Amino acid sequence: MPKVSVEDLKPGMKLAKPLSRGNMVLLGEGTVLNETWIARIGDMGIEAIFVEGPSEQPVPKEEAIRQLDERFRNVLSQPYMNRIKKMVKEHIEGLYV
Repeated sequence: MPKVSVEDLKPGMKLAKPLSRGNMVLLGEGTVLNETWIARIGDMGIEAIFVEGPSEQPVPKEEAIRQLDERFRNVLSQPYMNRIKKMVKEHIEGLYV
């Protein structure tokens, strides 16, 4: 779920988390944004909100795996470090689906 700045919101995007101010929910999770809601969100001074959809990753998958290999290079002889590396690698691969 990407966090999108108000300037980049487009009609048809759907809220991934409720939009709240204090204890008051302004828009519920799953609300489909239209031009009116986008303008009101901007008028409230909210800078960014979470919308449904895949997040864009800042580095290519191959680079993320290379960095993971580099970080674990010196600790793979320690118990459980291979398991941790495997879990992190699976998580990274899931981000690029």
